[in-house]
Amino acid sequence: MQHGYNVHANGIRQHLVRHSGPGPEMLLIPGITSPAVTWGFVAERLAERFDVHVLDVRGRGLSQAGDLDYSLDAMADDALAVIAAADLKEPVILGHSMGARIAIRAARKDASCLGGLILADPPVSGPGRREYPSKWPWYRDSIDMAIKGCSGADMRAFCPTWTEEQLALRAEWLHSCQPDAIKIAFDGFHTDDIHADLPHLGLPMRLVVAGGAPVIAAEDEAEIRKLAPHIETRTVEGAGHMIPWDDLEGFLAAVMDFECEQRNHEGVA
Repeated sequence: MQHGYNVHANGIRQHLVRHSGPGPEMLLIPGITSPAVTWGFVAERLAERFDVHVLDVRGRGLSQAGDLDYSLDAMADDALAVIAAADLKEPVILGHSMGARIAIRAARKDASCLGGLILADPPVSGPGRREYPSKWPWYRDSIDMAIKGCSGADMRAFCPTWTEEQLALRAEWLHSCQPDAIKIAFDGFHTDDIHADLPHLGLPMRLVVAGGAPVIAAEDEAEIRKLAPHIETRTVEGAGHMIPWDDLEGFLAAVMDFECEQRNHEGVA
């Protein structure tokens, strides 16, 4: 069963789509240009085990946009405030790409309300590190096209491996991604240091690596394991950065058996 709802959290309207399941609760935070609705085909499968709430990150989808703070810290504060406002009980945060970085920063701020983190292919760029592999014009040009109005066929130039249904949904919703919100988040991939947060996290965590993408290399995975020695890692071989778009079953196999803790997951000070 699926339905959308709004809460007022961290001073703004936050929209979520719930895919009801048996539990534990999960807050799914998508990537930089993925409104909640675009994760529906994944969330409905995750709901076979989890009670899934998919967030429209501020400036995207049906959440509030406009003249707002679009920094990583603001988005992390949103996640924590949404958990409280929606009365989620120690949810697992499943974050993809930018959403994984939000999850890391939120857990650094306050891990006491969380049951664990599943970090799907987070960008490992940051101060003094290599650039994120995707370039800004890819985002800018596709959003501009969507704002003017485009078809799924038009979107194929940007996402050549996607199905017609996936392309049509992206063409329908990408216009809801406020351009300056996306630019600020993209720039933050290169200025925010999530690696400094990792040693402070003591709750259960799993890193899911897209084996066919250039986002997380072997040395990046090794560094993450050094910074957070208790983290589990799973690789979805051959999948691109949008892992479930390439291999849904592989993605589900990498996340569905995640075990979270309840009440015994205080972050390291």
